[in-house]
Amino acid sequence: MNKYELTVVFNPSLDENALKAEFEKVTAYISRFGGTVDKVDELGKRRLAYEIQKVKDGFYYYITFSSPSDAPAEIEARLRIMETLLRFLIIRIDA
Repeated sequence: MNKYELTVVFNPSLDENALKAEFEKVTAYISRFGGTVDKVDELGKRRLAYEIQKVKDGFYYYITFSSPSDAPAEIEARLRIMETLLRFLIIRIDA
């Protein structure tokens, strides 16, 4: 099992319940492909470095998880089609 860090930025127009539901989808994708969530850091609403789709703010989450090496590609494929997600990035954490 490798360790990864996933950063997701959600659209700020989401209300609290919708944001929670979308975040649950992301963590469900991790579990679905054999991963386990180790740590979640919710940074809340922050200003973006540059506008994305005419949006200036976003809800930031950092998720540290462990999973097999093929899981990040599968997770990324699912994240690409989420309309409420502005940006995401998965990186491997070296031991």
